[in-house]
Amino acid sequence: MEPIVAARNALEIVLEARAGESILIVTDDVRRDVAEAFAQGATGLGLWTRIVVLETKEREYRKIPPEHLVEMINSHMQPDIFINTLRGPAEETPFRISITKLETRKRRSRLGHCPGITMDMLTEGALSLTQEEHLRMQDTARGLLAILQNIESIHVTSSKGTDFTLSVKGRTWFSDTFLNWKDMKWMNLPTGEVLVGPEENSMQGTLVCDLAVGGIGPLKSPISLEVKNGRVEAVTGVDKKAVKTVLDTQAIDRMAKYVGEFAFGLNPKARLVQEFLESEKVGSAIHVAFGNNMDYPGIVANNSATHQDFLVDKPTVTVTRVDGTEHTIMVNGKITY
Repeated sequence: MEPIVAARNALEIVLEARAGESILIVTDDVRRDVAEAFAQGATGLGLWTRIVVLETKEREYRKIPPEHLVEMINSHMQPDIFINTLRGPAEETPFRISITKLETRKRRSRLGHCPGITMDMLTEGALSLTQEEHLRMQDTARGLLAILQNIESIHVTSSKGTDFTLSVKGRTWFSDTFLNWKDMKWMNLPTGEVLVGPEENSMQGTLVCDLAVGGIGPLKSPISLEVKNGRVEAVTGVDKKAVKTVLDTQAIDRMAKYVGEFAFGLNPKARLVQEFLESEKVGSAIHVAFGNNMDYPGIVANNSATHQDFLVDKPTVTVTRVDGTEHTIMVNGKITY
């Protein structure tokens, strides 16, 4: 697919961009080609379009947004839409969280946040969706959301050894495939999730991540996390470098070890690639994140400065309703509702 077409489809179908609105695209210099595709897609829809290019240096990582960008975001003429086309190293997660907080704090603008986006996501990957494919994915998400109302807990197992439970009682499920104008006006691009912020102290059991980890990419061998009362107690695996990266991320602050997200992947074109932004949308998997969820709708309480995701292949997922009845909604990675 032509990248301009892919970008325009995401702007129009997902972010509901309309002629006459304004958009600010915040990009790293190494992602400028992607930013320009979004800019051309935006101008094609009749949007007033600006790009801010941030200089990057190899092996140097930002912790806070630059002052000139903060001033633009806080302007009284804040744009209707933000797009962030940024590189995706784990070391810059605190910087990216700061950016999204600034862009969404007034609850006026819509945001498409793209940490780690690459051009091939638009040409052949999870963003290369036609308008019809976007709409079908939105229909699937709405059907799944209808089933997940009044769910109290989730039990996940897999052939690789995953076996954990967590509570979602009183928590709000949502999808990144479409805007929720009342509660949630931002999402990652590419889209393709139905997700929730679980009770932060509720996860119990073993998560065996056998596909990919945010900030690391596809794994050479599985990583196992032992979780008690929502908190990671142990991280083990053959790949010591990957284990160290996880441990370093979870040492950033106290809440980095606590569960922050549970999600189903739905995107039919998502691939297992280096950037977790796309991998987490794979349709045969679920993922769990530890760390920040403060931008999620409803009740949430994980205010960590970081957020790291763990992808589990072909799980079986059983949910328990408030009335005590159970319903298996995914079997070996296939949604069965």
